[in-house]
Amino acid sequence: MLKVVNSSCFRSRFHSLAPSLRPAAESESPLVRVLGSLRGLGGRNTRLSGRAFFCSDASDGSQPVVEIDAKVEEAGAEDAESKSTSAIIPTNPRPEDYMTVLALPLPHRPLFPGFYMPIYVKDPKLLAALQESRRRQAPYAGTFLLKDEPGTDPSLVSGTETEKNISDLKGKELYDRLHEVGTLAQISSIQGDQVVLIGHRRLRITEMVSEEPLTVKVDHLKDKPYNKDDDVIKATSFEVISTLRDVLKTSSLWRDHVQTYTQHIGDFNFPRLADFGAAISGANKLQCQEVLEELDVYKRLKLTLELLKKEMEINKIQESIAKAIEEKISGEQRRYLLNEQLKAIKKELGLETDDKTALSAKFRERLEPNKDKCPPHVAQVIEEELTKLQLLEASSSEFNVTRNYLDWLTALPWGVYSDENFDVLGAQKILDEDHYGLTDVKERILEFIAVGKLRGTSQGKIICLSGPPGVGKTSIGRSIARALNRKFFRFSVGGLADVAEIKGHRRTYIGAMPGKMVQCLKNVGTANPLVLIDEIDKLGRGGHAGDPASALLELLDPEQNANFLDHYLDVPIDLSKVLFVCTANVVEMIPNPLLDRMEVIAIAGYITDEKMHIARDYLEKATREACGIKPEQVEVTDAALLGLIENYCREAGVRNLQKHIEKIYRKIALQLVRQGASDEPAPAEVVESNEEKVELLDESSQNSGSEIQSDSELIKVSSQEQKAESKMSGDLLADDSHPNQPVDAKDESEVTNEIEKVLVDSSNLSVYVGKPVFHADRIYDQTPVGVVMGLAWTAMGGSTLYIETTQVEQGDGKGALHITGQLGDVMKESAQIAHTLSRAILLEKEPDNPFFANTKLHLHVPAGATPKDGPSAGCTMITSLLSLAMKKPVKKDLAMTGEVTLTGKILPIGGVKEKTIAARRSGVKTIIFPSANRRDFDELASNVKEGLEVHFVDEYSQIFNLAFEDK
Repeated sequence: MLKVVNSSCFRSRFHSLAPSLRPAAESESPLVRVLGSLRGLGGRNTRLSGRAFFCSDASDGSQPVVEIDAKVEEAGAEDAESKSTSAIIPTNPRPEDYMTVLALPLPHRPLFPGFYMPIYVKDPKLLAALQESRRRQAPYAGTFLLKDEPGTDPSLVSGTETEKNISDLKGKELYDRLHEVGTLAQISSIQGDQVVLIGHRRLRITEMVSEEPLTVKVDHLKDKPYNKDDDVIKATSFEVISTLRDVLKTSSLWRDHVQTYTQHIGDFNFPRLADFGAAISGANKLQCQEVLEELDVYKRLKLTLELLKKEMEINKIQESIAKAIEEKISGEQRRYLLNEQLKAIKKELGLETDDKTALSAKFRERLEPNKDKCPPHVAQVIEEELTKLQLLEASSSEFNVTRNYLDWLTALPWGVYSDENFDVLGAQKILDEDHYGLTDVKERILEFIAVGKLRGTSQGKIICLSGPPGVGKTSIGRSIARALNRKFFRFSVGGLADVAEIKGHRRTYIGAMPGKMVQCLKNVGTANPLVLIDEIDKLGRGGHAGDPASALLELLDPEQNANFLDHYLDVPIDLSKVLFVCTANVVEMIPNPLLDRMEVIAIAGYITDEKMHIARDYLEKATREACGIKPEQVEVTDAALLGLIENYCREAGVRNLQKHIEKIYRKIALQLVRQGASDEPAPAEVVESNEEKVELLDESSQNSGSEIQSDSELIKVSSQEQKAESKMSGDLLADDSHPNQPVDAKDESEVTNEIEKVLVDSSNLSVYVGKPVFHADRIYDQTPVGVVMGLAWTAMGGSTLYIETTQVEQGDGKGALHITGQLGDVMKESAQIAHTLSRAILLEKEPDNPFFANTKLHLHVPAGATPKDGPSAGCTMITSLLSLAMKKPVKKDLAMTGEVTLTGKILPIGGVKEKTIAARRSGVKTIIFPSANRRDFDELASNVKEGLEVHFVDEYSQIFNLAFEDK
């Protein structure tokens, strides 16, 4: 029995045959007829072309290999080397005569009889042995599947790693890794390191003959006998064929396999059918090896059928996925086509215009109301861009850039201004409603309104409000906008490091946007808003994105902002009508060129009286409404507010004061809710005696928490029959004259109504806000020798500062000065100046006193954990040194401040208001200021200066007379 073996991948190398070759087969069986129908599924009957090679069947092996060449070669035209390139080399011995063969490892799949397989041989010795076998007319080798390395997952090993591992295996190690059952393969061709093999029959390794190259002895395996007429085998084979037919309907790749195989197989019997099904399936190598090792034909067919069924399920899943994706794509395409047809129909009917026309109409409609007010250069740019938009394709990127540009250009309020409010009295009323104090700021805004009223129009200004946190710099901006009837826009520049945030991006960048000012004008809809630029002293430093402080120069310059140029719009914008209000905590942090363009109004902070008014009229009212508490339920006394301001909230602002007031009202709200819950009547509960009622109330009082004092302190109850022995019961019960009388629900509701209000006083203030944070600045009622009170400016608004000097040791020539108190460099220099000047003054006053020349002194400034610096403590240090040297204390209730030169001149200092407030808080009666600060003191409110004796000096000799005057 003969069969024809060929592969489509090698047809191009073979000569074509004129006639079709038919296999020498016996009478056609039913299986062959069915397979013939399978061939018909391919859609074509190709003629056999190329060389036809007949090899013996794997089952009986009784026929020799015969080569038939349709084309007669000329004698002597081919030598032995050219003949060696044929697909199958005719050999004298039969394949079953080869009992010793070279062992070729296969990494991925076993080779089945009747199939081609190209492999790559990296071992040069093995490749040379294969070439030598072809020359000796013995072109056969054994192919065996390689076992997986123990402890590794074969699915995780790449093909490159597998080939590398195979090339490393030699001899005995390779022999141990081979499966026993393999395939006898004919060496069809060798090109470089590629060897093409054709499978013939099954082999089993018996023993190893040599290691390099690996040569093994084999036994040729034959299928077990089977009955061709067995119904079970026939049914199984027909099911395999049926499954193949179903698979061929979905996979063209399988159809090509069947056509190639069936065209060149003489007799497609049951064993071959099983081998074919397993070979072309996508099963893993171990499943294929199991089919190869199975010699029982029926079992082999069953294994193949399982693999084919699994492939069929995979193909169904693949088909469903492809169908779903195809339906989705076709649905989207259909929807797109219908939308395009709908657009075309509407356009023909005049019901709808295309996108570009609609966009142009929208932009023109937006610009139409303000067309007369729009500057000519802007109108020209808009027209040019609209013309450009009509010429661009809607799908181009330039179209989107132009559309966005036109959107911004037409959205800006060109020439649109809000009506100004020139009513000075009305503006004054609005400003006073929102803020207490801040006289300088309010006066400046009223001046701005007055000038605008006289001129008939108002120009923009740049005002900078500087002061400590919490004094109302940001909130006053909104009030100013309300008083002027202007739109309000706020943006913070704290930490801003990108110039594009102010000047905008270039339009060429992806995601480009205009700067903050253009966004402001679009949002407010007018060209004369009030713009609050917050935290201008915290601008980011210049870097790779530019210097934002320099970019603000154009924005905040009255001479330049009439033609402000944004990088995105690239057309001049008039910002001369905009009122800019900037806020800063420290003016020194603002760059000088930027500071020069602003009008600075300093807000020093609030004194105690102002804080009392703000807390009573603004903060307490807003907090009470926010907490849902009625005015008749709570009373916060003036003493409580004063204690809160002086002992908890000494900051210049009122933000911390607001937090503490909110804390008080939150605790009161919790107390009222707990009290209401405890006073709710219990329907089935009757109190038998006063003692039980007292115990019940005690538990309720304990559950209220340790933060809230007893109800006797916080709740006033109007009761005529209060008793000392049952005070709590008397506080909460309306009538306890009958101690054993049951209390019903009606009585308890009446008790609830009798509760008047929660009282917050200085005595129970600590219950709500904790222990005081600040204590009295004054350490001494009467300053001893060597101690003098100075005045200092702090971020909290100002405080008193003591300078203490004491003697360390005395001896000839030991005069020196040691300084402590975490002082800065400027303050250390002031101490050295004070020491030098004190020696000169003492020499003048007491020539015979060698105190400074022979005494080592220690000068200390208390609150050592607080860093201190500044020149204004110079006169205080001199007075402290002289007090110790002359053994004379300074005048009682005296405080001083001022910088001193080496010649005794007193220079001006800053923070006069804060230092004056600190002096009043500490009970100081007499203050010494430099003469240059008289103007600052005169500007203070009368209530700040009230009760103070202030002296203004030019030289230290005047301070000496005031401090050490005889009582």
